Amino acid sequence: MIGAGLMASVAAAATVAAAGPWVSSTPLEAARTEVAAAMLRGEIVAVGGFLASGANSRRVDGYSPTTDTWRRLPDLPVSVDHAAAASWRGRLIVTGGYGADRRPLQAAFLLDGERWRELPRPPEPRAAAAAVATAAGKVYVVGGRGPQGLAREMLVLDLRTLRWSRLPGPTPREHLAATALGGHVYVLGGRLGGYDSNLATVEAYDPSTARWRRLPPLPEPRGGTGAAAIAGRVVSVGGEEPAGTIATVYALDVRTRRWARLPDLPTPRHGLGVVATGGRVWAVAGGPKPGLTVSGAVESLSLP
Repeated sequence: MIGAGLMASVAAAATVAAAGPWVSSTPLEAARTEVAAAMLRGEIVAVGGFLASGANSRRVDGYSPTTDTWRRLPDLPVSVDHAAAASWRGRLIVTGGYGADRRPLQAAFLLDGERWRELPRPPEPRAAAAAVATAAGKVYVVGGRGPQGLAREMLVLDLRTLRWSRLPGPTPREHLAATALGGHVYVLGGRLGGYDSNLATVEAYDPSTARWRRLPPLPEPRGGTGAAAIAGRVVSVGGEEPAGTIATVYALDVRTRRWARLPDLPTPRHGLGVVATGGRVWAVAGGPKPGLTVSGAVESLSLP
């Protein structure tokens, strides 16, 4: 049975005619899935991920929306998939993920200029989580899997002191999406295990009160998904489910708390990187079919 809240969200999700259409750009040279992505000094950076061979990668690539070109950035010190990435003041932070031995990593790295350096170790290993940085200089690592299964605590790195702390996390889940808007952390979707256990749950964290609150759920459950914040909206892109990869795209207006449907993603994918820059939402790489499939697709949607 579909709950009343979910039905209301579906009813509210009317197409936003002013958005779009999606535009294709130069693809990522080394196609992969389960990447981490973030903005860094005007470039979209794609980190790690699975290759078509099933091996994970140390590779890091930067894309310039201005010139529609990719360039290699320094490789990560370790190969990784299902990592989490965030950026703050021209620095890229990558944390967790699964290593080559398929175990969650208890590690974090910072790219400052053209060199990676290792940060203090997080309090515990974490993989299939999401990360965001706020203007206050905090990186929030939410959800994912830790030593005891689905993580219940949020890991927080203060970039000014390089000290980690633990705080209560959102509803436990993995393969979720997160983004920051107005100093708040928004967490969307995710799943409990396989892609038949997707959730529509949406929550927001207010650092000033140290409290989580529930928001209207996604119109459709989704895991292996991405999100970005733009123009007062939180945009949900991609995912996978038993029926296949997910094309539908939705935007939550955080002021009205209403969802609206945007034009569908031309290349439905899961394990993709989603960022916003230049008035557009960008979807990078990801698997075009459930499971281990890869792509280098780069598509963007203009939002007024």
